[in-house]
Amino acid sequence: MPRRRIGFWYRLAAVICKPPLVVLIKRDWRGMENIPAEGGFITAVNHNSHVDPFAYAHYQYNTGRVPRFLAKSGLFRKGFVGAAMRGTGQIPVYRESTDALSAFRAAIDAVERGECVAFYPEGTLTRDPDGWPMTAKTGAARVALQTRCPVIPVAQWGCNELLPPYAKKPSLLPRKTHQVLAGPPVDLARFYGKEMTAELLKEATEVIMAAVTRQLEEIRGEKAPETPYDPRRERIEQRRRTQSQQTQPRPTRTRTQGPQAEGQST
Repeated sequence: MPRRRIGFWYRLAAVICKPPLVVLIKRDWRGMENIPAEGGFITAVNHNSHVDPFAYAHYQYNTGRVPRFLAKSGLFRKGFVGAAMRGTGQIPVYRESTDALSAFRAAIDAVERGECVAFYPEGTLTRDPDGWPMTAKTGAARVALQTRCPVIPVAQWGCNELLPPYAKKPSLLPRKTHQVLAGPPVDLARFYGKEMTAELLKEATEVIMAAVTRQLEEIRGEKAPETPYDPRRERIEQRRRTQSQQTQPRPTRTRTQGPQAEGQST
């Protein structure tokens, strides 16, 4: 299937966003040969800065296969922002849907039209203290198994040094380097043709995130923790610690004794 033309709105976004990105960050981009030249596919990308969607979009824009990001459906109804979201072909996610597959119907349709759909599987900025990918949601795996499209694992690093997760002010100097490494497609063949149970989707998601993490290990030159950070597990542990502290018996306060109690006579 032929690739979709970039279009006016995406070119306008590039004109607005590329100059500041070029000024603020240097680029070390690798793996573009793994981005399919034709047909629909998914990229699974780690997320460690509010800046990295723009920097990653710049990377992929330069491959000629512009990414279509997933965003809340409400953003598509708001004035200029809504017009830009629709014009650049971003993908609405209908979170209010009770059917998990219907929530990603637009993403499935986009892949089947030959688009690139970019997923941030973690769903939010990583909360791992050292910036490694954390446990992910199953949306990317669901779309991949439904369409059987290639899934390209992409790791990025450097925007988090410009603007760390949850930081309010950027660190502009010295100039940071945005590193990107796209890997070969993830092999999900063993999951095809099976019922998409929660357990199967979880396993497929773990395979995808392991591939993303391997790309990031190569960029950083170090090994990731064996067990990804799990914010849900961390919340449970935090509640347990809080409850344990609350249920511990308070130390008995010893009443101050007067001279008579100390064996002294008056």
